Amino acid sequence: MLKQTKVFRDNQTVQERIMDSNDLERERGITILSKNTSVTYKDAKINIIDTPGHSDFGGEVERILNMVEGILLVVDSVEGPMPQTRFVLKKDLEFGHAVVVVVNKIDRSSARPDFVVKSTFELRVAKRARKN
Repeated sequence: MLKQTKVFRDNQTVQERIMDSNDLERERGITILSKNTSVTYKDAKINIIDTPGHSDFGGEVERILNMVEGILLVVDSVEGPMPQTRFVLKKDLEFGHAVVVVVNKIDRSSARPDFVVKSTFELRVAKRARKN
């Protein structure tokens, strides 16, 4: 989204993990600290908050969920829903936010986007059923 909304110059070198701000996050490919940025699309300003998904950082996730209206839940197309996916969905249900599931890395040869969408949907339905 940052590249598509022209946040960067065309000749600017941009690192692979733009939002990962410290060495440990870049090395492990995980989010430890929440970070925010924004993009403008047409006349709308979209605030983006990258938050940890793991329950070890539950306080950070809850703090951020208090500030948003909805979430983009990014799920890897090879790995599928992970424990952190379940954790974020649980918290999301508690807050009642709108969710858009984004299946990431579908260009990989071992990608299973249909399985991932179905698994994530089933996870959400199962959580909602248990809540009621």
